[in-house]
Amino acid sequence: MSTVVSGVSERLHAARRAARQIGLLSDERKAAVLARIADEIVAASEDIVAANSVDLERGDADGIAAGLRDRLLLNRDRIVALADAVRSVAALPDPVGRVIDERFLPSGVRLQKVSVPFGVVASIYEARPNVTVDITALALRSGNAVALRGGSAALETNAALVRAMRSALESEGVDPDGIQTVDDFGREGARALMRARGLVDVLVPRGSAQLIETVVTESTVPVIETGAGVVHIVLDESAPLDWARDIVVNAKVQRPSVCNAVETVLVVRAAAERLIPAVAGALVEAGATVHGDAEVQRLVPDAVPAVDADWGTEHMSLDLSMRVVDDLDEALAHIRRYSTMHTESIITADDGNAERFLAEVDAAVVMANASTRFTDGGEFGFGAEVGISTQKLHARGPMGLPELTSTKWLARGAGQTRA
Repeated sequence: MSTVVSGVSERLHAARRAARQIGLLSDERKAAVLARIADEIVAASEDIVAANSVDLERGDADGIAAGLRDRLLLNRDRIVALADAVRSVAALPDPVGRVIDERFLPSGVRLQKVSVPFGVVASIYEARPNVTVDITALALRSGNAVALRGGSAALETNAALVRAMRSALESEGVDPDGIQTVDDFGREGARALMRARGLVDVLVPRGSAQLIETVVTESTVPVIETGAGVVHIVLDESAPLDWARDIVVNAKVQRPSVCNAVETVLVVRAAAERLIPAVAGALVEAGATVHGDAEVQRLVPDAVPAVDADWGTEHMSLDLSMRVVDDLDEALAHIRRYSTMHTESIITADDGNAERFLAEVDAAVVMANASTRFTDGGEFGFGAEVGISTQKLHARGPMGLPELTSTKWLARGAGQTRA
């Protein structure tokens, strides 16, 4: 066994021991632990910002992409927002111990199916220090220990956050080994985490399509797959101009580096002359670059020619692909071909088109007349999110506390034996 594998294994064994204590904490105790974590993060904000500056300087020297840099950045306001998210999670109902099913057997044995923690939840992600806090808060609130691999880009930031959170556990009399990181083991540590079957109960990757594919392919532990966001908005012939303009600009510009930002806008031909100049003009005015097909280029002088690769690209920047389609049928066909099954939206005043879109599109979240930026655990009322699952087993869409629990059957008898 290599030194790295041995070191990771030792930390995961410690996490499993801590998980036994955390899984038995009362609702009130778990909420108190999260409240202390929020306080410790704010109290350590100067140290966290200083650590983040080191990561940002290294990222700038390495030529980190603008989208990743934005995700990496932590300032005082973002740290306060992280703490507020932790407090929101603390205020949510306890997901553990819910009675999901209950029945009596003919023998009189009483059966209950109840929710229980997984045990040890792990996550592999990159340049996203908010994930370090969000997943830890959700894991602890649902009675789990957590093991983190946050990547080299956020090495110093994540270390500062983990120190603050472990300190909070210790202050509350909870085993700090319930929060583990394998960042100091580098890529070998991530590989060991993916193969820690029996020590890690579930692994959630968050990041680029390449990272997620690597985790899904190489892991021997169960994985909940989160997906890249090649997100579409369809503007049909009845779409109100103000809705189309405002929603598309919000979905692209508000925070272009996130997975729920729109990447492709499909405009039904009957609405092209009416909508494209105004929508594209507003995008350009907001600093976006429109990659358009020939029809879009004719209507938008600032558009750059779209290439085939654009339709399947998650830009994660102020770039957006725009195409004219003949009708809703062609829009749906385009989405079926290029969608990553994350979030899709239609802007329409036609109730029939809206309901058809909601019924036919196969994605984790399907919307009518709303910005794709709403696909978010916080916006859905989960306090935070583990990630946005694009798979169909166990969890789909933004994952909150219930998705970090499993179930077990409890049987209570009075001496019964089976005939």
